[in-house]
Amino acid sequence: MKLSAKATQRIVFSVIWLAGIFTVLVLALIIGYVLSKGISQFNWDFLVTAPQGGLSGEGGISTAIVSTIYMVALTIVISTPLGLGAAIYMSEYATDNWLTRLMRYGVETLAGVPSIIFGLFGFALFVTVLHFSFSILSGALTLACLVLPTLIRTSEEALKTVPNSYREAGLALAATKWQTVSRIVLPAALPGIITAVILCIGRAVGETACLYVTMGSSAAMPTSLFSSGRTLALHLYYLAMETRALDKAMATGIMLIVIILIINGITNWLAQRFRVRMAGR
Repeated sequence: MKLSAKATQRIVFSVIWLAGIFTVLVLALIIGYVLSKGISQFNWDFLVTAPQGGLSGEGGISTAIVSTIYMVALTIVISTPLGLGAAIYMSEYATDNWLTRLMRYGVETLAGVPSIIFGLFGFALFVTVLHFSFSILSGALTLACLVLPTLIRTSEEALKTVPNSYREAGLALAATKWQTVSRIVLPAALPGIITAVILCIGRAVGETACLYVTMGSSAAMPTSLFSSGRTLALHLYYLAMETRALDKAMATGIMLIVIILIINGITNWLAQRFRVRMAGR
């Protein structure tokens, strides 16, 4: 029996709503489980005490928090200008030829490469050849290489969603190509670009494989970019795999969730301020 258009629409909308509700429930279940298992250990002493080691996972996560903030901040500072610049070139300046298509294919291929491959590349180049040793700088440079493909492709798609009429209006007012891109296209594409940055932040915060072979695993407080360190994700891995402190591993997971929420909130706030400034309000 052939369904009517309205019945088909109701079915499709119902499926979409169910998928959305299921996704939210899964997220709530994961967060709820982490909270229930780790909230007993999540206190001020846990946050301000350095890890002490041992099978019972003595100590807290203060140095891991600092290392994570350093790592994420440096990764975004390195990758954002490079990724956004590449996206602007490929979207606004590059002609549609075999070389551009090859570049896009290469970026898409790199986006699917396992993170441990980037880790081995970072170990060979940054740790061994450039003699940065196991350090925050080596880890951040490796993470920048890891998130660049995602940042480039997502930012390029955000730029492509801006209507061509915006560009034509800017050029019609005697604006240069760069003025049109920087003053009109970029602000219009900013929500998509911010989404790309947030995706990269999330991946950088949760990454462990490539940092295991580039950053080291020192639990000491980092004193410079050339210091070894241990991010929260790495510390969680050590707690879960090498100790009996599963509750502290879950408490570390809570801190990871809090940091991601804080970084996303700050990023969105800065994007809103930038949009208001570009609108002249």
